[in-house]
Amino acid sequence: MRLERSLPLLGLLLCVVGTAAQQDDTEAQEEFLVEISGTTVTITCPLTESNINWNIAGTKVDSNERKYVIENHNSSPINVSCSSSNKKYDMYLNARVCANCEELDALAVTGIITADLLITLGVLILVYYFSKDRKGKASASAGSRPRGQKMQRPPPVPNPDYEPIRKGQREVYAGLKSRGF
Repeated sequence: MRLERSLPLLGLLLCVVGTAAQQDDTEAQEEFLVEISGTTVTITCPLTESNINWNIAGTKVDSNERKYVIENHNSSPINVSCSSSNKKYDMYLNARVCANCEELDALAVTGIITADLLITLGVLILVYYFSKDRKGKASASAGSRPRGQKMQRPPPVPNPDYEPIRKGQREVYAGLKSRGF
């Protein structure tokens, strides 16, 4: 009983400690801002100083601004770093870009999924109602039998291949020996 009472308290303690640890990590770790539009990739350095040195794929770039723009990026992964006098930030950029892609916002995607679900539901309802009407009609096919009182079945027609051995025919089969299965 004591263990059952302490488990919720332990869970709450883990949540509080985990959240505090995540906040400390995010405060200490600043991130690049990457914006993609068509084949253009814009990278913003987390440094706020004015004199920033960029290093793209091992080559120094002549740009002292906080934002660096890559025109006509070919979707190949590259190492990007920005540095100032005493700080340096590195990033591995693996951005897929395309020239004729169309960007969809969350509202458009939600609308498409909702419309698809409504159309599917409508088709299901139509199929249900049209198949419901066909169940009530009795078909007069050759294999159907009357549904009235249960009639007794006639005895099965004897098969001439499997007739019982009659008394006069025993000597025909007397030469056969029985197998011991």
